[in-house]
Formats: sequence, C-alpha cells, structure tokens
Amino acid sequence: MNENGSRIRIQVAYALPERQWLVPLEVPDGTTAAQAVVASGLPARVRDFAATEHTLAVYSHPVPSSYVMQAGDRLEILRPLLADPKQVRRERARRG
Repeated sequence: MNENGSRIRIQVAYALPERQWLVPLEVPDGTTAAQAVVASGLPARVRDFAATEHTLAVYSHPVPSSYVMQAGDRLEILRPLLADPKQVRRERARRG
C-alpha cells in the first residue's frame, strides 16, 4: 500500500463450465495480481482451485502474479485449455 493509504476498485473473474464468478473488490493501491486472487476468496470457495495451474490476465492480456493492479482492472483467472484450438481445427478440417 502506498503512504496515503489509497484504495482502488478492481474485479476478479473466474469461470468453470457450469459456473462463473465476478468478484468486485476494493484493495489497497499497490496490490499485486496474486494478492487480488487471495483477496477475492476464490481459492477458498472453489473446489480444486489450488490443484489447477492458472494463468492470470488483465482484460485478456497475460500478466505475471507480480503485476500491480490498476484502478478498474479486471483480473481474469484462466484455467488450462483442455485441447489445443489449432489442433482441433486441423483435425476437423482433415475429417472434412
């Protein structure tokens, strides 16, 4: 947090095939992406969250866990792809 104690508003988004979460948060200025994930409460609320390797993104642009959140950011917690989209398209084209 910076010296004046200011806070920013952000959102944390996470989706599963059957459910999605969009968690609005007010966090201290200087909060990292990793800290925002914890502050969202999702690791504790979502079953098997810790067992899955996630990628973090802000408005679809990948960011490291050390990324410092900015006011208005939407942090997306991305699950691994089940299949490579390019490979799926190739196989679909091959089958005709």
